[in-house]
Amino acid sequence: MENEFNNILEAICERDTRYKVDAYEFVMEALSFTQKKFRRSKHVIGQELLEGMKELLLQKFGPLTMTVLEHWGIHSTEDFGNIVFNLVENRVLSKTEEDSLDHFRNIYDFDAVFNHGYRKELEKKISRLR
Repeated sequence: MENEFNNILEAICERDTRYKVDAYEFVMEALSFTQKKFRRSKHVIGQELLEGMKELLLQKFGPLTMTVLEHWGIHSTEDFGNIVFNLVENRVLSKTEEDSLDHFRNIYDFDAVFNHGYRKELEKKISRLR
C-alpha cells in the first residue's frame, strides 16, 4: 500500500513539478492531524484543513516554516489547494460536490502567520517566563 502511494506521488510530481513529494506527504499528515483536531473520521473542509496545516507547520518547523514551505514550492494557501486537488484527481483523496479550489484561495497570509505571528507568540511565551 505504501509503495503504491509513493508511486502515485512520484507520478503526480512528474506531471506537476511545482511541488516536492514532501509537500504531498505533509498534506496527508496534516489531513490526519486536522481530522483529529476537529474530531472527524472523514471529511474536513478546505478552511479547516488549512487551519490544521498552520498549526502543524508551526509545531513541526517553528521559525523555519517559511524556509520549508519555499523548499516545497508552496507560496500561498492556494498551493495547498492545488496539492489537495492533485491528490483528488489521482483518487488518493475524495471530495464532495461543495469542495472547490476557491476554498483554499487567500485564506491567510504566510508572512503574517509564519513570521510575524510566530514571533508574537514567541514573545508572549518569553514574557510569561520572566
